[in-house]
Amino acid sequence: QSSGLSYTTIDALAKLVVFLVKFLDNTNKIALLSAFLQVAAHVLIRDHDSKKNYKPPMNEFNQKPYLRLFTNLLYDLNTPDPSLDSSNIEVLNAFTHAFHTLRPSRVPAFAFAWMELISHRMFMPKLLISKPHRCSVMFKTLVVDQLTFLQPYLQNAELLDQVRLLYKGTLRILLVLLHDFPEFLCEFHFSFCDVIPTTCIQMRNLILSAFPRNVRLPDPLTPNLKVDLLPEITHPPRIGCDVKEALVRHSVLQPLKQYLASRQPTSFPEKLCEKLRGAPVDAKMGGAKYDVPLINSLVLHVGMQGIAKLQVKNDEGIASQFQDNACMDIFEHLVAKLDPEGRYYVLNAIANQLRYPNNHTHYFSCVLLYLFLQSDDMFVKEQVTRVLLERLIVHQPHPWGLLITFIELIKNPQYEFGRQPFTNCAPEIARLFDSVARSCMPTKEDGQVHMTYGIDKDKLGR
Repeated sequence: QSSGLSYTTIDALAKLVVFLVKFLDNTNKIALLSAFLQVAAHVLIRDHDSKKNYKPPMNEFNQKPYLRLFTNLLYDLNTPDPSLDSSNIEVLNAFTHAFHTLRPSRVPAFAFAWMELISHRMFMPKLLISKPHRCSVMFKTLVVDQLTFLQPYLQNAELLDQVRLLYKGTLRILLVLLHDFPEFLCEFHFSFCDVIPTTCIQMRNLILSAFPRNVRLPDPLTPNLKVDLLPEITHPPRIGCDVKEALVRHSVLQPLKQYLASRQPTSFPEKLCEKLRGAPVDAKMGGAKYDVPLINSLVLHVGMQGIAKLQVKNDEGIASQFQDNACMDIFEHLVAKLDPEGRYYVLNAIANQLRYPNNHTHYFSCVLLYLFLQSDDMFVKEQVTRVLLERLIVHQPHPWGLLITFIELIKNPQYEFGRQPFTNCAPEIARLFDSVARSCMPTKEDGQVHMTYGIDKDKLGR
């Protein structure tokens, strides 16, 4: 285990496996590769577990030989070769399953090598440019594995040097994805937000700032920008994960469907609040009293149903009103009845949908503004402002929908934002709002963003 460790044996083993997979006849090549990768993974796990109680430098686990083995296999099996070209997807699939077996939560001492492997140029790009959708789903699983491992450390915001380095590496992977594969982040943002702690604002902003390459973002500072007239604002975003999975797991989906259809029973919203509070301990996030993934699932599903209701007209040809339906009843009840912690998670789940121009961004922006306007509770208004502001005061990038919503809040006189007590409670707070407002506001005095979604103009301004 010295720095002069010889890799001759490792390299020879990798070459042997590649030779067998490529040239051995009368056998299932992919099955052979999968079997070897799983054997190698279990040998690694056994080696790791046998040494995890040793104190360095005596007999500590060495990840370098395993990294060398998997790297050699990745490179040799993904270079163009007639004998494997037709099976390229299955080769990547075999590596994905092996990497999932070796995820950091199972083999912590392999975490740095694992991060290098999943972001390897012969693995990540090839997986994401492949046509089958399942390839993106497979890589999503690996990203979730990485974020799940970091979650407890990031939740406490007390990072050891090793965890800080791992966090920086994860941010760099997300930046590469944001630049080269933004559609991937757009499609699976919901799954990633489920496992990112609320304290990791910049990491969440990175994911939510992604937008498809065929979408052009209008400048949010454009004077008199009519958001509801943008052609993209009526299009639904693509979501590649099961939004209802948490609702089904907690037996919430069926009673929720019944209430959204008939507003019956009237006791359902209160029971829903209890369901969110009574989540199992193992599902709770960072010691919270609430099941955050369940709240995220509930908010997005209710919002999607609300959009569907607005698009369906009744027998008289009149569309449903934004504020007068069961979906808004759910949002208003959650915000009014939950304690500050639960309300914060609900507002965060709403803010997670403020992304690039699409009908989800438009709808949830209107929901957030409506909740601010209608609430008589100053603490609700303050929490809405906090959720928006804490995402804006960190370094760029900032999601487009977040900027649009905050500009509307501070510019539209209907909200009387500057007159709210919490904006002037201390000189430091007043200066902060003034600074953010100057950076978000158009330079022209008459520049204003207008947003409506079937809402009474007397309630949301002109």
